[in-house]
Amino acid sequence: MTIKEIFETMDYGPAPESSAEALAWLANHGGIAGHYINGKWDALRDDFASNNPATGEKLAGVTKGTIDEIDTAVAAARKAQPAWAKSGHKRARVLYAIARLMQKHSRLLAVMETLDNGKPIRESRDIDVPLAIRHFYHHAGFAQLMKAELPDRDPLGVCGQIIPWNFPLLMLAWKIAPALAMGNTVVLKPAEYTPLTAMVFADLCTQAGVPPGVVNIVTGDGETGAALVNADVDKIAFTGSTEVGRNIRKATAGSGKALSLELGGKSPYIVFEDADIDSAIEGLVDAIWFNQGQVCCAGSRLLVQEGIADRFYAKLKARMDGLRIGDPLDKCIDIGAIVDPVQHAQISKMVSTNTEGETYQTSAPEGCFYPPTLITGLAPASTLMQEEIFGPVLVATTFRTPAEAVQIANNTRYGLAASVWSENINLALDIAPKLAAGIVWVNGTNMMDAAAGFGGVRESGFGREGGWEGLAGYTKPKNTAKPLKKIDAFTTEDGHPANPLDRTAKLYIGGKQARPDGGYSNPVFSPRGKLLGHASIANRKDIRNAVEACNAAKGWSKTTGHLRAQILYYIAENLSARADEFANRINHMTGGRSGADEVETSIRTLFTYAAWADKYDGHVHGVPIRGVALAMKEPVGNIGILCDDAAPLAGLINAMAPAIAMGNCVILAASEPFPLAATDFYQVLETSDVPAGVVNIITGTHTELAPTLAKHLDIDAVWSFSSSELSGTIEQESAGNLKRTWVNNGTAMTPSTTDYLAASTEIKNIWIPYGE
Repeated sequence: MTIKEIFETMDYGPAPESSAEALAWLANHGGIAGHYINGKWDALRDDFASNNPATGEKLAGVTKGTIDEIDTAVAAARKAQPAWAKSGHKRARVLYAIARLMQKHSRLLAVMETLDNGKPIRESRDIDVPLAIRHFYHHAGFAQLMKAELPDRDPLGVCGQIIPWNFPLLMLAWKIAPALAMGNTVVLKPAEYTPLTAMVFADLCTQAGVPPGVVNIVTGDGETGAALVNADVDKIAFTGSTEVGRNIRKATAGSGKALSLELGGKSPYIVFEDADIDSAIEGLVDAIWFNQGQVCCAGSRLLVQEGIADRFYAKLKARMDGLRIGDPLDKCIDIGAIVDPVQHAQISKMVSTNTEGETYQTSAPEGCFYPPTLITGLAPASTLMQEEIFGPVLVATTFRTPAEAVQIANNTRYGLAASVWSENINLALDIAPKLAAGIVWVNGTNMMDAAAGFGGVRESGFGREGGWEGLAGYTKPKNTAKPLKKIDAFTTEDGHPANPLDRTAKLYIGGKQARPDGGYSNPVFSPRGKLLGHASIANRKDIRNAVEACNAAKGWSKTTGHLRAQILYYIAENLSARADEFANRINHMTGGRSGADEVETSIRTLFTYAAWADKYDGHVHGVPIRGVALAMKEPVGNIGILCDDAAPLAGLINAMAPAIAMGNCVILAASEPFPLAATDFYQVLETSDVPAGVVNIITGTHTELAPTLAKHLDIDAVWSFSSSELSGTIEQESAGNLKRTWVNNGTAMTPSTTDYLAASTEIKNIWIPYGE
């Protein structure tokens, strides 16, 4: 037999990892996964079982947390938080100690993760545990640097965190490390299927000297998670399904709680005809069959350029045939067990009921194992191309041109991640910014690091985890929020006849003045009862028209910062030429004498954001690969804004200027009691070369306009500085497409320039490897 024949016929022998130490650890802790509250184990009840997915055997009992137990954990966290927040250096030492202990016990963590989740030990040992450790090391540095680098930020307080079962330890690290680094305390609920590594972590917290109450872990199911969402916490950080994320958005609406959601995905894996096919196939194995495909950012939609599709599919099927599926504790295994029979049944149902395309499957052992599956020939609108399967199932279609590839890739309600494979770096870097995704990997996949933010857009959620951008979600500005009182319009008429010349202002939509759809208007009086004019009352159809105008102006986001800066300067110049007119208008409406100051402030604001238009740069993250991760700051899209009632002109410009400087299109609901400064501003816009549809201004009642703005599926974000109490309504209605919201929660907001710029942008991390 030749050497070649030996290599072709040789099979892998078993290389089992012992589970004895992990099982002994469970036995020593009573065989129960229960609560860790205020630095102690508590309430160890066998309410339901945590089973080994590969064998079905019971690993431990799990305590189902009650509302009272959640409240106890939150109270412990609340008590511990002020002292924990005092010293960044002390926090850094504790986070460093956690990282060192995790290294020391890395094999125990890896084995426990595989027993509980079913993923191959090779993945737990070589990917999950090292990356979890990396997060604690990295965020120890952030704790040390917070006082110097984030002097204007404070911790939020107590953070409620809910993590999924696909990466139990890694998701725990992603949530806990940044929260603790910024001076928060946490109450974390692991997934009901996979609580065991969280128990080991809790034990390590005690050894690391984490003060009691700083880290609290409560186990349970969905009801326990709901109790944590409704508890007295300052933030909810959730990773899981889009459906549950939408429910959490509704449940927290109007509560004032900060919220970050990392949800589902249907990520495109785009292979161009000039790609290194063998490398792309190896990357695809990692993209879809890593962790049995139970990955939110899995490259589950394969898009192959038509000219290489047949060859690519043939090579891919041959590679699938070589994948080893079986005992997850065997170091030679590529694919382990599905986490639970319920999830296995869901995957099976979605595949078996599909009647489109051609299905190719390998084999799998009996039990909770599912074979690697490829379904080709699907249309972009096919159910399996649109719905998240969350299993080892790859669906595929073809494309002809780069433009078609982008169109198909973006044809989804999700926007978490994407992979682009091409040996032409110009092509790859042309495609990456066009993809609706929070992360784009060039000639790679599933690359993640604590230094680079992770998170999505659209219905993949909002917020980032990791990097400088991830810290924002665990901090708040250093200022005291003052209660906001509703500002009402003046309504008493003085009895004098109205000016015979009509002063009914229209709306400003699509670059021109437009009559309101409803045909109604409101009178605007001075404090002394003089009729100053009428302002149109916008309705949902006017908002629809404004959104269509925004969509027609999408080219604005592709213009240069230099061009946007010139237009902002031009607006300021034209406003300055009419400063006295605007100052008098403001004084007549409000009865004050600060009109001139407000106009001057508005001009300064326009200059400020003109200056930032070409200077609010992204970052180049130093990630541990031969390459870089580019954190690109991109516009959010269409932003609906309810302007500050108290400042008729400055309130409008404070919101408009940063948004359009960053390339967004806006729909501005002008000050409700004092709208005429905004309607006069139409003429400034018309003479300042602002492209049609970039700025749209409507007038009317904020309480009637807010729900329509928040519900509209083509609006990507809603801000509210209104004196009307609208925060709960906006957050509740925003759940439809999980749009971003920035609301005042009934307080007088004083955002900084950086706050406005951050709200006007999304971070897209583009990972670019280099070298042969």
